[in-house]
This record gives sequence, C-alpha cells and structure tokens, in this order.
Amino acid sequence: MDSQLKFAAIDIGSNAVRLLLAGVFEKEYSPTFRKMSLIRMPIRLGDDAFTQKCISDRKVSQLIKTMIGFKHLIDAFQPLDFMACATSAMREAENGPEISKKILEETDIKVEIIDGKTEAQFIFENKSADMFGGSDAYLYVDIGGGSTEITLFSQGRIITAGSFNIGTIRLLEGLVSKAYWKEMRQWLKNYAAPFNSMAAIGSGGNINKIFRLANCKNGRPLSDNKMIKVRRFLKHFSVEQRIRELALRPDRADVIIPALDIYLKIMKWARIRKIYVPQIGLADGIVHILYDKYKALRTE
Repeated sequence: MDSQLKFAAIDIGSNAVRLLLAGVFEKEYSPTFRKMSLIRMPIRLGDDAFTQKCISDRKVSQLIKTMIGFKHLIDAFQPLDFMACATSAMREAENGPEISKKILEETDIKVEIIDGKTEAQFIFENKSADMFGGSDAYLYVDIGGGSTEITLFSQGRIITAGSFNIGTIRLLEGLVSKAYWKEMRQWLKNYAAPFNSMAAIGSGGNINKIFRLANCKNGRPLSDNKMIKVRRFLKHFSVEQRIRELALRPDRADVIIPALDIYLKIMKWARIRKIYVPQIGLADGIVHILYDKYKALRTE
C-alpha cells in the first residue's frame, strides 16, 4: 500500500518567492514526488539588491508579510519537515543577514542564504536526467534574476558546477559585463569539449513558459531552432502586449527575452542543440533533500 509523506520548501529568489507543498508517495521500487500546491509571490528582490546592494524597507515588509502567510500555510499543511533557502538577491544585499534575522523573529522560519554552488547542487537533487537518455552528458541550467547556475554531470554523477553573475534582472538593468560573459563562455568550452553528445536540462519559470510557447509535448526536448522562433515571436510584442495579449505575468513579460538570450548563448557555447524541460526548480530539489534526510534518519 502506498503511503504519502509531506514536505514543504521555500525558495526566496531574485524575481519571486515560492512556497512548494509536496507529497512523496513511497512505492515498492522508488518514491514518486508530487506537487500538491505551488504559491508564488512576485516580489522581485533583485530590483533593489543588484542596483542598490540593499533591499528596501518596502520590499522587506512585503517579504516578511509573505513569509508570515507561508508559515500559516505550512502549519495547516503539517509537513514532516520544511526548509527555506534564499539565493542571489539575498546573497548580494548587504542587509540580507539582517532580513533573515527579522524573518526568524517574525515567523520562526530559519532562512539559509545559500551560495551559487550549493544552489546548483540542490537543483541537481531533482535527478531529472534519470527521465532522459541518449546523451553522454547533461548540463543542468537554472537561470534566475541574479545568477545562472550550471551543473555538468555524466553517468549519474556531478563532474563540476558553476555559478555566474548573469541573470535576467541583471541583464535588464545593464549589469552584466563582457567579462561575465567571457567567464561563462570559457567555462562552458573547457568542460563541454570532452563530450561528443550533450543535452541541457532547464529549470525555472522562464524555460517552462518558453517550452509552452513553443508548443512542445511533455517529455520531448525543446530545440535551439524553436527557441529562436519563440524569441522572434516575442520581439513583435511590447512588454504591455505580452501581458495583455499573451497572458504573461507582469514579472515574466520583461525577463523572458533576457532568459532566452542566456539559454541560447549557453547552448551555442556548449554545442548543445536541445534542452529538456521537466518543470522543476530549486524548491523541488529542497523537497528531495528533505526526503533523503528523513529516510536516512528512519534507517538509523
């Protein structure tokens, strides 16, 4: 008989703050992870963090109110465990540690501000490549508002991981220097060179939306050519038109083209022609970590 275990994860990103309530169904051979509910608040902490190096009082207030709401939802959901992680906006903001302290005082939620390498490893915990075959190696690519996390793995193990200060909000604000691009390009060329066939796996809201705009079928990869066509299509619309006519969220409409530009550069430099989109992200990786921790404690 299947049994369900419940876990919760909070991802405090540069573009939005997310709460994932998840169920893990333990079956005879392997567990099944299921999203029960995903709540997303478009606070966009990166607007302040990347331009002023400090998150404004207004956004801190929004964040704390959101976290209070999330705490009530977590209490109602009654998970076995939960974890909250913050990424590049909170990493870069000088008042990031102070905000974490305020959240702890107001909500009793401890927020871990994780570095880029840890973020990449957490995303890797989704083990999405288990669903796909036929390539010597895979690049996990997660593009956020402030950074891009890339994890290269082959034969089920991590070869290396990189974190780069290239993100959609940074691009919009003109904060990505040529040196940042050069660093990413060199890293990709160095590490992709030994592999004859490589595919990418994308995570995050932007690539999920791009996948849907390209009319791709679940489980099938998205080609670089289709991504270029989606980019051309989107360029015909202003940000306001993307919101009104294409039903894009306001905080997605302006960052989706910068996201496409980053993905296309990565694929070009790594000589990759297709990307799989399993619709997972950092919060999903956190749930996997919590489940593994629970399982380890149970077998002690």
